[in-house]
Amino acid sequence: MKPNKTTVPLRIYHEDTDSGGVVYHANYLRYMERARTEWLCERGFDHDRVAHEVGILFVVRSLDIKFLRPARLGDYLQASAELVEMRRGLMAFDQRVIRGDTELARATVRVISVSLDNFKSVSVPDSMRLALGVDA
Repeated sequence: MKPNKTTVPLRIYHEDTDSGGVVYHANYLRYMERARTEWLCERGFDHDRVAHEVGILFVVRSLDIKFLRPARLGDYLQASAELVEMRRGLMAFDQRVIRGDTELARATVRVISVSLDNFKSVSVPDSMRLALGVDA
């Protein structure tokens, strides 16, 4: 089983910041999305494959985010996603954005699986849950 945590490197560019060179708050969600996407890909499940082969999409149901320190133009950061809970159709992730040893933002992100056809909540297939390292 793979570790439950994935970390991705980030560099802050002009496009990420406001006129003062500080990362715009909504971009932290983009960075966290990248980490969750990589978490899935490392386990063999990119979004396109899951949509077309399994018939489900993963969508954010809720999130609770705390902004602790600003990131700035030119910073090198890391965004992480760690699975902390999984039920039939819900995955909860602990997500962090850090610079060195300094935590800049953290969030709990709850993702649900929905049918590609009608966007109604569905269970993640047992075979996929097992591949993700979760007991079916």
